[in-house]
Amino acid sequence: MRRLRYSVAMSLDAFIAGPNGEYDWIVTDPAIDFAALFDQFDTFLMGRKTFELTQSPGNPALGGRVVVVSNTLRPADHPGVTILGSDGLKEAVAALKAEPGKDIWLFGGGQLFRSLLDAGLVDTVEVGVMPVLLGQGIPLLPPGQRSPVLRLNSSKALPSGIVMLEYSVPET
Repeated sequence: MRRLRYSVAMSLDAFIAGPNGEYDWIVTDPAIDFAALFDQFDTFLMGRKTFELTQSPGNPALGGRVVVVSNTLRPADHPGVTILGSDGLKEAVAALKAEPGKDIWLFGGGQLFRSLLDAGLVDTVEVGVMPVLLGQGIPLLPPGQRSPVLRLNSSKALPSGIVMLEYSVPET
């Protein structure tokens, strides 16, 4: 079974975006091989706001199957994109994980992360901690059920000051 991996950039004070969704504070580091990272996935799962952000000019194409959780987007307006509603989300994501293929990147969106974590569907949490304090913004994890204790798989400090952390989420 393939893994659902929440991979996200986060400020040192645990925000994944500024108060208005800004991400211009994210540091780049030449040590990160984005081609190799993207090659680990064939499916990108995201919420509507993150999807709309990926459609902005200047953002690179994801190069795989795109699945968007939204109750407002119309599938006819987005050919080639799978649109899932919030009803039946747990079953739909479990079915995605059961399909053959590479891992699934849970791409941005704290609310979606929270709902899938609460459903026991997230396998790893991979955070690039940026050397910045935002003071406010969109949190990594919105309030919800009590979160599981994670197991550290790896950590690596990069020359830019970014710290890459990977944790496994225990099965529930």
